[in-house]
Amino acid sequence: MFKELVTDVFFDLDHTLWDFEKNSALTFSKILSESEVGVDLDDFLKAYIPINLTFWKWYREGKINKEELRFQRLKTTFDSLKYGAGDELIHSLADKYIEHLSTFNHLFPNALDVLDYLRPNYKLHIITNGFQEIQDKKLRNANIDHFFDQIINSEMAGVKKPDPLIFQLALERAKTLPHKSIMIGDSVEADIIGAKAVGLHVLHFNAHQEPKHNYCQIIHDLSEIKSFL
Repeated sequence: MFKELVTDVFFDLDHTLWDFEKNSALTFSKILSESEVGVDLDDFLKAYIPINLTFWKWYREGKINKEELRFQRLKTTFDSLKYGAGDELIHSLADKYIEHLSTFNHLFPNALDVLDYLRPNYKLHIITNGFQEIQDKKLRNANIDHFFDQIINSEMAGVKKPDPLIFQLALERAKTLPHKSIMIGDSVEADIIGAKAVGLHVLHFNAHQEPKHNYCQIIHDLSEIKSFL
């Protein structure tokens, strides 16, 4: 569909190429066990995953800062489980989580295959709201950093998706134009609505099994990208 138009493909990283939920679960399994936290991992993750998504939404909207995100998502999770985690433990777990998260490097099925498929014909880039120090490690440790020409993060841009400024910075850095570019990501709000507002083509990777919408085409497996590019 976009074959004749697009020269540059912009990907989100977490929940799109890098399997955040799987790698996050492995990280929590390690650090909760090592810190002797007496909660069941499945119960913890069931509470944490939606709480984390909510806090990331607030972070995108500028309602909380990075430190508040890292601390409060854990505190809120432990409070919901009625587990008495003190501030010292929460700060320790928050630090260990950031330290170990990028050591697990599971990608979504067909991610490498699609990147190999696209690279000869398109310039590939990343636009992420994640923190620079950990996103760079994820890309390196998963051995996919070499696929990407430009890696734009919200700390570099000074704003977060869906703010148009981060997409405009990405286009400038990639030396391309909106109508020649496509954004592929998991978040309707951050990736799809944000990029579409700037004039990029968009493709929604529905990693969270969200309801159907009319913003753009939806895919459920990264291999489906081959039918568009």
